[in-house]
Amino acid sequence: MALGSGGLGSMWAWDNPVSPDDDARGRGYGPAAPEPLVDFVVGHELARVHLAAPWAADEGPVGAWFAAAARALCDAHVAVDALGGDPGWLDEPALAATWASAALRSAGAALDGAQLDVEPWTLPGWAVDPAAGARRWLAVLDAVREALPANLTLGADTPWWLTAVAAPDERGSLLDAVLRRVDAVVVVAFSDHAEGTDGIVALARPAVEAARGAGARWTVGVETDTPEVAGGAQYTFADEGAAVLEREAAVVAQAFGAAGCVCVEHHRAWRRLLELD
Repeated sequence: MALGSGGLGSMWAWDNPVSPDDDARGRGYGPAAPEPLVDFVVGHELARVHLAAPWAADEGPVGAWFAAAARALCDAHVAVDALGGDPGWLDEPALAATWASAALRSAGAALDGAQLDVEPWTLPGWAVDPAAGARRWLAVLDAVREALPANLTLGADTPWWLTAVAAPDERGSLLDAVLRRVDAVVVVAFSDHAEGTDGIVALARPAVEAARGAGARWTVGVETDTPEVAGGAQYTFADEGAAVLEREAAVVAQAFGAAGCVCVEHHRAWRRLLELD
């Protein structure tokens, strides 16, 4: 799909339309059904969707939805990554490989790759021993990389500040270590404005430059969920509205010389911002 001239080009989509009564993994969010999901994505000229793949994505009603939604997006010429992340994978990386293999069995050729949202820095142990948490995270990336066919890409959600964290047992930063393992990163730089020392561009720039230097595909992640979810009003566009999101995303795209380089967190919250729900 050709990108629009603005900054918005991709999004995370965490919800599914399946009733929890029919499948314990169901989220009951109707707009995530294949047809309205595709309409939203095409209407906003998005080129890629990180689509939440449940555990055992090749089984049950939620698995059937995942396969159908991935195929529908692929048919609309939108790239689809199986999106997943579970803190338990940090203790058992093989579980992440099992998850990825099931997602591939479910959606098959509709998938462009896998996108991992595993966040060891949110766990209590990170403050005590970040190197140990980093090693566990890198082991998850290695396990999923080994499970993926060579023609599929591996991506990871990476906070902007990883450039300032030393890699354990390797040269360079932790982001450098990640970039040696993946094909793509979403540089998470949650802020409600593009410019200034605490704006999206300044936060993301070192990580974007590292990704470019490594030859990796990259986007910059922004938040639209509530301040309570985001950790503060300054980290989300929830209070600013959809027009400000689009305006600031265009500033980010211009600053980095890359149309469509902004990835929105996430489908349901963005629809709320647009007052569609």
